[in-house]
Amino acid sequence: MSFSLKLDRIGDRAAELNALLSEALSGEAFVRASRELAELEPIVARVEELRAAERAAAEAEQMLADPELRELAEAELFELKSRIPELQQSLRIALLPKDEADARSAILEVRPAAGGDEAGLFATQLFDMYRKYAAARGWRFEVLEYDESELGGLKGASAEVNGTNVFARLKYESGVHRVQRVPATENQGRIHTSTVTVAVLPEAEEVDVQVDEGDLRIDVYRASGAGGQHVNKTESAVRITHLPTGIVVAMQEEKSQHKNRAKAMKILRARIYEQQRAQLHATRAADRRSQVGTGDRSERIRTYNFPQGRVSDHRINMTLYKIDRVMAGELDEFIDALTAEDQAARLAAEA
Repeated sequence: MSFSLKLDRIGDRAAELNALLSEALSGEAFVRASRELAELEPIVARVEELRAAERAAAEAEQMLADPELRELAEAELFELKSRIPELQQSLRIALLPKDEADARSAILEVRPAAGGDEAGLFATQLFDMYRKYAAARGWRFEVLEYDESELGGLKGASAEVNGTNVFARLKYESGVHRVQRVPATENQGRIHTSTVTVAVLPEAEEVDVQVDEGDLRIDVYRASGAGGQHVNKTESAVRITHLPTGIVVAMQEEKSQHKNRAKAMKILRARIYEQQRAQLHATRAADRRSQVGTGDRSERIRTYNFPQGRVSDHRINMTLYKIDRVMAGELDEFIDALTAEDQAARLAAEA
């Protein structure tokens, strides 16, 4: 199907939906039609803008024959010949197949990997970086789990991030984050390299993932902690194992066993949902081995070099010399570039 015909069909579908909504639609049918129309309306507006620009260009071409209007027509054509390709490109991007998970909230998990205590300390900073990024975008950042070591580093942490298009933005953060710096405990000034894994999972609703209680093994135990008042004297910690997949989630953040179970189930559903999505998209991933947005946790995606003040994203060969601002949550420059790279790769695949 030609690009022009695709645009015509979008206009026809929007008109059809408007007609349906003006009739006596109700219930689920009304909700579905309203949602589809809301997604199409911005595209229809852009199509109308493109058509108007194309008509204006055709009129300017005709004006070139008039000596009195030629200069005006040439100026208008010059502007339109750059504007029309921009509109066409934005529409091609808008028409790319959508990942239905993009609009969802997300579960963020941060875990230290190689590097011992230094990895745990950097994991704390990364988790705080995402908290600040979420605040800057007006998202709600609810900590689900925060397991801290005696040195103040993280053993592991997870959060539920709620807002518009959270997964679309944060999914590019999945992978191995490497830090290079001189640890506070290093006496000889040597630079150490440590790694932290980040996983971003689209939040799953109960309707997305049906979990059979018979498929779960639930263990309860006494929460561990640094000692004193932080140690829970009752068996409130929960470990849930999903037997068909082998996925295990442990939660001890709350003093209530019921609350820990609810949080653990939320993370379990997200992990099962992501596993199902990965299986569904395995064939497509094999065809297009782009490292942007794959969510592969074994992949080293970014290096934070503190002595040089730089952050390098290895997927797009992009380096920014403003590590303090990045650690303060200024991630949009990376995420915008990763999004653009992903769109370009998908456009090339469709060509």
